[in-house]
Amino acid sequence: MKLGPRYKICKRLGSSIFEKCQTRAFTLSAERSMGAKKKRGRAGSDYSRQLIEKQKLRLTYGLTEKQFSSYVEKALESHANPQAVLFGLLEKRLDSLAYRAGLAPTRRAARQLASHGHLVVNGTRSTIPSHRLSVGDVITIREGSKESGLFTGLEEKLKEYKTPAWIMIRSDTKEVSLADEPAYSREDTPADIGAVFEYYTR
Repeated sequence: MKLGPRYKICKRLGSSIFEKCQTRAFTLSAERSMGAKKKRGRAGSDYSRQLIEKQKLRLTYGLTEKQFSSYVEKALESHANPQAVLFGLLEKRLDSLAYRAGLAPTRRAARQLASHGHLVVNGTRSTIPSHRLSVGDVITIREGSKESGLFTGLEEKLKEYKTPAWIMIRSDTKEVSLADEPAYSREDTPADIGAVFEYYTR
């Protein structure tokens, strides 16, 4: 998915959703930009706020509009808490789990691991980043990929890596499993999911 200049996207959304923006320089620049907007008295409309939150969440997970709106639709159709359902759908993607488990340094790198066939789900190689996982599923690194430079030093890194409560790691075998349903909390979510639903149901 072609996104355009990531730094400009981060500034427009006021969020460091890409690794390129996760620097002190970006933070200072964004703060100056936000300060200038406040001085000019530009109050955003409800629509613009909802759009920004939608874009934050969509781009954080690297999804096209079609992919993202499909997840939102599924969440809205569920009989459970739609915010928790949407969060779960996003976090149970193969690329999301690979990133959260520390198999890749960024979500973008995790998508590439999946699409290039480096990951195995329950013994079967997968090349689909959006592969939806279920509780109990086990993800390993493909045998032919284990000696790749992509995974150099991974065992030591995983020993110290702190994962969300729903992910279990065996650092010695580099085995990752989805141990429970992803637990949604507003504080750990990169955008206001409530505003996202407001955008799609306006």
